[in-house]
Amino acid sequence: MTDLNTLGLAEARDALRAGSTTSKELTEACLKAIEGAGALNAFVHHTPEIAMEQAAAADARIAEGDAPAMCGLPIGIKDLFCTKGVPSQAGSRILEGFLPEYESTVSGNLLGSGAVMLGKLNMDEFAMGSSNETSVYGNAINPWKVDERQLTPGGSSGGSAAAVAADLCLAATGTDTGGSIRQPAAFTGTVGIKPTYGRCSRWGVVAFASSLDQAGPMTKSVRDAAIMLETMCGYDPKDSTSADLAVPNFEALMTGNIRGKKIGLPKEYRMDGMPAEIDKLWADGADMLRDAGAEIVDISLPHTKYALPAYYVIAPAEASSNLARYDGVRYGHRATLDAGDGITEMYEKTRAEGFGPEVQRRVMIGTYVLSAGFYDAYYNRARRVRTLIKKDFEDVFAAGVDAILTPATPSSAFGLGEMTDVDPVQMYLNDVFTVTVNMAGLPGISVPVGLDSKGLPMGLQLIGRPWEEGDLLSSAYALEKAAGFIAKPTKWW
Repeated sequence: MTDLNTLGLAEARDALRAGSTTSKELTEACLKAIEGAGALNAFVHHTPEIAMEQAAAADARIAEGDAPAMCGLPIGIKDLFCTKGVPSQAGSRILEGFLPEYESTVSGNLLGSGAVMLGKLNMDEFAMGSSNETSVYGNAINPWKVDERQLTPGGSSGGSAAAVAADLCLAATGTDTGGSIRQPAAFTGTVGIKPTYGRCSRWGVVAFASSLDQAGPMTKSVRDAAIMLETMCGYDPKDSTSADLAVPNFEALMTGNIRGKKIGLPKEYRMDGMPAEIDKLWADGADMLRDAGAEIVDISLPHTKYALPAYYVIAPAEASSNLARYDGVRYGHRATLDAGDGITEMYEKTRAEGFGPEVQRRVMIGTYVLSAGFYDAYYNRARRVRTLIKKDFEDVFAAGVDAILTPATPSSAFGLGEMTDVDPVQMYLNDVFTVTVNMAGLPGISVPVGLDSKGLPMGLQLIGRPWEEGDLLSSAYALEKAAGFIAKPTKWW
């Protein structure tokens, strides 16, 4: 077999079990691809020695007949996940030199099942960004290219998306606080699913906004997403928000049979100024699902217009609390102090040097909305709006809707620098179709469906009922089959 790095998880798993390749061969192919893709800046901490040791161990397990679904499969880990003995910086200078003495639950689940860790992947600093341009490592670059411009792979899981799209790994972990799995997946022609809040443990994942953060897989197909998600999930007593629910066999539930399913199209997602290509993609996706046997119905989610402003109150508020722990005292970066400087000066200088401008901006917003006199006016009001958004979805699902179809992003991938040079709010608008899912704690998946006029991938989002990831994946599989998206970026790196 040649070009082993181009395989998906399902193909590689079956090849390993059939004995037609080995984990060592798969891993070597990925490491070679990574070595030749430095221009993409997707991997920021390389672990080839660890990977080859894990591959040898996986081959031994497979030979003994002990082969869980992820056994022997080479993947990348987003830098937000703490990995024992491997740098884990969350894309920030303030965690420079941090080597965790523990493994996050999600990465531990994957490695425990025999997955092979190729290294850590680039990301926006503390997951705050939609273009991977806030990373201390410099931005990751989208492998899709249509002219001389370098395009964003999206954010915050930009390195994960770029690596999967460029076949540097078979799959990768991502995290999603307001769209950070689904938006980069749409920008790179890959699949990304954010599961129900509480389905994957947050323990050992560097926190951004604790009530919104959720881990999920980024893969080359819907089937691959089902395979990887099952291993990532599971109850974790170390995470108080982890759901004590059995994890289904998501792949077995993924029949693709959606006959009689009711798919809703929310009228509030038809926004002024939405590009005609996105509108057409959405209509085409609805037609595909209708042709597959689903009933397409118009629905209303009336509080959608308040989701983005409410999100950008709640998320920074939680971030300001979570990031208060980074002070230069116990680990990470510490500023050089002048004679006479005390603890206050150390905090101020360390945080000024360690946090980038976007993180500082959000921490200041969050501190402001939590301050005396503004707590009720901003934070509590945003929480009440969040309750109304959640109720909108509950009402729609109670009326018999099985899933909701929306655009994943308001455009295809944009050029690096095009958004950062203007009002930051323009960058925040990239999350307009995705934040409602996080606010309501629902599962959502982005599926690549077509190319725009420039030849760049575009994705559609399906939103499912809470805890019904199997049903959501089945609907996504039907959409994937109908779309027949097989385009890949032309290698230029």
